[in-house]
Amino acid sequence: MSRPGRDDSPDRLYTLTQGRARSAPDSPFDLVTLVVAECDPAPGMQSEHVTILRAAQRPIAVVELAAELRLPVGITKILLSDLLASGRVSARHPRKAAVIDPDVLEQVLVGLRNL
Repeated sequence: MSRPGRDDSPDRLYTLTQGRARSAPDSPFDLVTLVVAECDPAPGMQSEHVTILRAAQRPIAVVELAAELRLPVGITKILLSDLLASGRVSARHPRKAAVIDPDVLEQVLVGLRNL
């Protein structure tokens, strides 16, 4: 069984990213970054960009986009960086969970055990 993105020709990936091997060092994208489309696809756009914009009509994680595109995450991040630079997508990180007092967690655990 082959894994998505592993059987792609290196030439194809090179072409998709216009020769770039990594996204910019200041790229805001990690695996859980949520991506949202800011516009509809335009005629003549690269097919992968179109797929990203259609999938990102609702917030979607970078890792989910990579799976949908069947491309390695690194390649997906490069494509997303292009769309971000042109204002076609926005990126945001999921909210971090509130810090919970360990004593409260222990009390909940004790309560659950008493059930």
